[in-house]
Amino acid sequence: MTIYDVLIIGAGCTGSLTARALSMFDVSVAVCEAGPDVAYGASRANSSISHAGYDCECGTLKAKLNVRGTELMPDLCRTLGVHYKRIGSHVIAFSEEDVEHIKMLYERGVKNGVPGLRIIDGDELRRMEPNVSKEAVASLWAPTAGIVSTYGLTIAAAENAALNGADFRLGYRVSEIEYKDGLWIVSDGRTPLAARYLVNAAGLGAPEIASLMADRDFSVVSKPSRGQYLVFDKQYGKMANSTLFVTPSKKGKGILVSPTPGGNLITGPNAEPVDSADDKETTAEGLAEITAGGLRIMPNLPLRGVIKSFSGVRPNATQYDFYVQHADNLPHVIHAAAMSSPGLASSPATAEYILSLLREDGLKLTEKKNYIPTRRKDGNPKRFIEMTDEEKAEAIRKNPAYGRVICRCETITEGDILEVMHAPIPATTVDMVKHRVRAGMGRCQGGFCSPRVAELLAKEAGVTLDKVTQFGGGSYLVLPRDGEEASE
Repeated sequence: MTIYDVLIIGAGCTGSLTARALSMFDVSVAVCEAGPDVAYGASRANSSISHAGYDCECGTLKAKLNVRGTELMPDLCRTLGVHYKRIGSHVIAFSEEDVEHIKMLYERGVKNGVPGLRIIDGDELRRMEPNVSKEAVASLWAPTAGIVSTYGLTIAAAENAALNGADFRLGYRVSEIEYKDGLWIVSDGRTPLAARYLVNAAGLGAPEIASLMADRDFSVVSKPSRGQYLVFDKQYGKMANSTLFVTPSKKGKGILVSPTPGGNLITGPNAEPVDSADDKETTAEGLAEITAGGLRIMPNLPLRGVIKSFSGVRPNATQYDFYVQHADNLPHVIHAAAMSSPGLASSPATAEYILSLLREDGLKLTEKKNYIPTRRKDGNPKRFIEMTDEEKAEAIRKNPAYGRVICRCETITEGDILEVMHAPIPATTVDMVKHRVRAGMGRCQGGFCSPRVAELLAKEAGVTLDKVTQFGGGSYLVLPRDGEEASE
């Protein structure tokens, strides 16, 4: 049985960034993830907003971590080669009642230490955002807000952690936990692992993990909510220069219109209570609701330009604040739960905070002399489309695979795809490739490139095409040929 210093359950943005932070020190780290890839839960499908921090109630851990996380985000993304843009955000007021609310948010943001906040009138708002409704009378402008690829950040953090020795166990659904002889022993029913310290960063699965540890009073996570989205073609990505919120309600921050890190335009989400974290359906009613919300902000929203609809499920909390603390009555356990919005913006600071709690609990953290800060030993991978003409020519000279375009919508080459197949956390499914290089995220949504990606995966793994999956498990793409046995 392998014994680690720290075992993290959950490879979302909180768990993966915590693994990265720990990998800077001379400690052994493992991360168990039930899904077939990192960022497979709430970190896979959300608004990709790095919130400024004006919305959090003053004096809370959420406020502290949000403002600190937003401060850390630009340098973190630069170090890891993650798409991040500080584009700012507006909270738009459509009535005098809304104006009073954004004044309250302004005062709260000032107390939280959010820099650069201003309340502007409707005319200035429309000079900044020409497509915003003429009904808007004012907005709260927050210049430190940004957009970041949530799954991109999570994947990058995980790759960096793995490069520095962290052990990622994907498809490892923890089903048993016991404390014995000073060690936490976890198992998926097949392979036991042990660690001196345990971090519960399982997101929507955090209550189940707490229950397995016999922390049965753990009730900080309630029923999840499902949020639906519409994604517009890249030609409409510049219709908004910043993230556009409506004045929030009791249900949350409300429906937004925003550019995405990949250059698209997005609107959503709504908030629908669901019974299961796996309920990621889109519905006619839900899509109608977010369409109406988007049109309220931007009346000329290009509905004919929608290329994809999707939904994400996010945790809700029975308390207002994040629940990041030592477990009651359990030795060497840190819970990082109830990480609702602004969980993404807070995640770099949450990782810092978890390390401080582990130190308090006796974990010795000595800096690693040979720590590598990037995703590869020689730096961060650069996609073909991001290269200069000279770099493209040199890449093709060294590896002709960079001269063969696989995804025409996003200009992703065979070289790009082969590179992520040999990353510290190798891409082994079509979706893993998609979330690393965007092959399949363009206008045709993988109609042309998915078969070619599958062929590359099969060739590289030395298997037949019927062994390749969309996202792991039984998600096979093709039937076996006549006379061959079906995949198990």
